[in-house]
Amino acid sequence: MLGNKIFKTDNTKFIKTKLLAFIVFTTFLPLPASAITFVQNRTDLQSNDKIEWSSLGKVIDPFASNPSTFLPPSFSATSTGGLGVNVNIPSAGGDITPPFIFQNNPPVQTNFGAGDFLLFTGFSPTIIPTGNPNPLTIVFDKNVKAAGTQIAASGSANLDYEVFVSAFDDANNLLGTFSLPGISSGARDNSAVFLGVKSDTANIRSLVFSTSSPQRGFGINTVSIATVSEPYSDFGLLILGTLGLGLQGYKLAHHKLNN
Repeated sequence: MLGNKIFKTDNTKFIKTKLLAFIVFTTFLPLPASAITFVQNRTDLQSNDKIEWSSLGKVIDPFASNPSTFLPPSFSATSTGGLGVNVNIPSAGGDITPPFIFQNNPPVQTNFGAGDFLLFTGFSPTIIPTGNPNPLTIVFDKNVKAAGTQIAASGSANLDYEVFVSAFDDANNLLGTFSLPGISSGARDNSAVFLGVKSDTANIRSLVFSTSSPQRGFGINTVSIATVSEPYSDFGLLILGTLGLGLQGYKLAHHKLNN
């Protein structure tokens, strides 16, 4: 009888030790490496959310602007799905206007789609098309899997420049930088290039858009976003599920040993 009790105690300790080792192992097991890719087409982004700049309620006519409708260098917005974002566009100083939102309709001429609402970095009303060339940064309130927008600098069709997007994680580590030749015109033909990034995990916290065009402002249209709704990653759910099975197995073994 004493031997059976010792046997049960030893087996119980052995099962507990194995379970503890498994928990420690899965807790510190590194997450799978994530890969970020460049996306040049809005459809390929597979978005489920977006930022419509008209939602800020401040749309102006650049040729008859009301100062109260200009935006500050830093401001907040909310996506149609309820995701909060913060936008930062450093001031260019001088007579360059603050950022503003306008609709791509006559008499404005750009190569975005007709009727698009555009966020523009700012321009000089006295020396056209001089504008604010500073980067435009979008910071999401939580990590997303993908995001992107169309972008173009102010100027004529023969303007030679590059457009850039850089993605960062929530620790401000650079995930990747990508670029394309920019396209500018007044055709309103939706030819403004699309810059997007996509990751196999939700690790994108911010995007920085910029151009190589000196002293030119630039605009972006709707920002498409791919968000995730689950509170845990698939890998995290796998670990939790496995732990659940391990605990269930321990309970069954413990029950058998005591009966």
